Amino acid sequence: MSATPDSTLANPDQRIADLERQLAEREAELAESNAERDEALEQQTATAEILQVINSSPGDLAPVFDAMLEKAMRLCEAAHGHIWIYDGERVHLVAVRGEPRFVEWMHRRGSIHLGSRPGRPSPLGRVVRGEPIAHVADAREEEAYRSLPMFREQVDVGGVRALLDIGLRKGDALLGIIALYRQEVRPFTDKEIALLQNFAAQAVIAMENARLITETREALDQQTATAEVLQVINSSPGDLAPVFAAMLEKAVNLCAASFGLLMRSVDEIRRRCPSYGSAP
Repeated sequence: MSATPDSTLANPDQRIADLERQLAEREAELAESNAERDEALEQQTATAEILQVINSSPGDLAPVFDAMLEKAMRLCEAAHGHIWIYDGERVHLVAVRGEPRFVEWMHRRGSIHLGSRPGRPSPLGRVVRGEPIAHVADAREEEAYRSLPMFREQVDVGGVRALLDIGLRKGDALLGIIALYRQEVRPFTDKEIALLQNFAAQAVIAMENARLITETREALDQQTATAEVLQVINSSPGDLAPVFAAMLEKAVNLCAASFGLLMRSVDEIRRRCPSYGSAP
């Protein structure tokens, strides 16, 4: 009496199909793993390149913001993007990319005063009011699209559907906003949001570095100017004219003034001494 053959041997076609399925699943897993690896590598490379721009442009934020926006739009597959700087009352455009019509409209709009408005604010307004991010799947379904003409115009000009606004914050203080826009109803993924938050943190570092560099330069310029005025005083004993002229020149330059003049009070009469610059 012969033994019953094994089921896998009895049905070789089924065994081959199972092996092919397992192979296809393994290839899919490898492809997904490779895609995630490539995506992570691309994000790390972009982050490193932005840090390189920050290091090579101390105190100059324009190339930093432009590089950051370019990387963010490419990695997040956005059609438009821009970066605002917030001064406590208004937002000022410092970088913008996208289709020419959208870019032109953003430049033409200029800075925006963000006063209190009735109803639900725009995504930008929500970030200014304290929300860490404003993520909208379809801007045309927002109440702000129906109630805020400027927001509606921005959406229509750019063909905007999905959008993402993230605040640039140092502690509780809002320094600016970075925004990305898509022209299809496709929400941003958690990874894309995390990437943009990382870029926002880098932007804050760059802004803080620029502030410290500016303050250091200003302090050094003031110390140098003071020393130069003292040198004129020591080299011109009893002669006030060169002292006043040097003092006025330093004051006008350090304060970024167009012109200046110095007055003396002699016997209760004001007398004009030197002037510097050209008065209109």
